[in-house]
Amino acid sequence: MQRLKSIDIFRGMCMAWMFLGHLIGWWVRPEFSWLNDLAFSIFDSIGASGFLFISGVSITLSYRNRMYRVEDLKTISYFRVKVSYYIRAFLLLTIAILYNLAIALTINNLSWIWTWFVLMTAAVSLLIIWPLFKVSKKNRIIIGVSIWLINELFYFILDPFKNQINIQGVLYHLLYNDYSQDPILLFFPFVLFGTVIGDVISELGNNNDLEKRRKQIKEKLIVPIGFVSVGLTIFGILFKFPNFLFRGSFSWIIHTIGIDLLILLGLIVLEEFHILKTRKKYRVFFYFSYYSFTVYLGHNFLYFIFYQSLDPIQIWIASIITFFIFWAILRQIYKVWGWKASLKAVLGRLSFKIAKKIEEKINK
Repeated sequence: MQRLKSIDIFRGMCMAWMFLGHLIGWWVRPEFSWLNDLAFSIFDSIGASGFLFISGVSITLSYRNRMYRVEDLKTISYFRVKVSYYIRAFLLLTIAILYNLAIALTINNLSWIWTWFVLMTAAVSLLIIWPLFKVSKKNRIIIGVSIWLINELFYFILDPFKNQINIQGVLYHLLYNDYSQDPILLFFPFVLFGTVIGDVISELGNNNDLEKRRKQIKEKLIVPIGFVSVGLTIFGILFKFPNFLFRGSFSWIIHTIGIDLLILLGLIVLEEFHILKTRKKYRVFFYFSYYSFTVYLGHNFLYFIFYQSLDPIQIWIASIITFFIFWAILRQIYKVWGWKASLKAVLGRLSFKIAKKIEEKINK
C-alpha cells in the first residue's frame, strides 16, 4: 500500500491540537477556565485519542510492510522485526517514565512517576499490541469493546478507593492515575481500532489503475466505515445526552471514535479523489506529524511563559502566534537535521540497529 499523506495530516492535526490545547490550559487566567473546557469539548476528539488511533493505523501499515519483506522478499528476518519492535517500545517507555519523573519532581509529588500521559499510554500500547496483529479484525473489535466495558466496571469499583493505601487504591493508581489524562483501559482500544483500519487500508494494495483503486476505496472504506462512523458519532451524542461532552464518559468514547473515523475517512477521500492537493508534502501538519514526540516533549518548556495570565482574547493571539513560531522552527530543523531531530525516527532506526546486532551475535 502506498503511503497515504492523509495519515501524516491526521497525526499532525492531533499534535497541533494537543499543542494549542495545552497552551490554552496553561496560559488562560483561572476565572476564564471555561474557555479551556469549551475548547476541549469541541476539539478533544483529535487530541490524545486521535493520536493513539492514528498511531494504531500507522503501526499496522509498518508491520504489514515489514512482514511482506520477511515472507515474500526475504530481505529481513522475522526475529529482527519483532526484536526491533519491542526494543522501540521499551525505549519509548523509558522516555515516558523519565518524562513523568520530571513532572513529579517539578510538582513535588513522586506519585506522578506513574501517570497515564500519552507517552506512557503509547509505550504500553506498543508493548501489548504485537500479539494482536495476528488476531482477526473482527476479534480485535470485540476485544476493544470488551476492554471499554471492563473499564466502566473497574472504574466504578475502584474510584471510591482513590488515594487510599490498600490493594484497591494501588490498583486505581496503576490503572487510572490520572484519570483526566489517558489511562490505558480507556485509550488502548483507540490503538486497537486503529490497527483494524490499518489492515483495511493495507488490503487495498498498490493498485495503479486509478478507477479500480477508487472503486476499492468506495467499497472497502467509504461505504462500510462511513456508515459505522456516522452511526457511532450519532449514538455517542444521543446516549445519555450531553455526556459526550465530558471526557472519559462512555458517550464520549463512542462519539470520539466515530469522529476519528470520520476525519480520517474524509482526509483519505480528499486525497484519493484529488479534491485536496497533498503533493506539497511539507505543509503545517507534516512537521507536527514528523516530529510528533519531539513536539510533545519540547512544548512543555512553554508552560511558564504566560502561566495563568491571559484573558480570552489574549490567549488566542498568543497561542496562534506561538504555534506558527514553533512551526517555523520545526520547518528549519527539518531542513538542517531532518530525521535526526525526530524522536520517532531515531527510536525506529536505533531499535532496528540494536536488533540487527543482537541477531548477528546469535547467528555467530
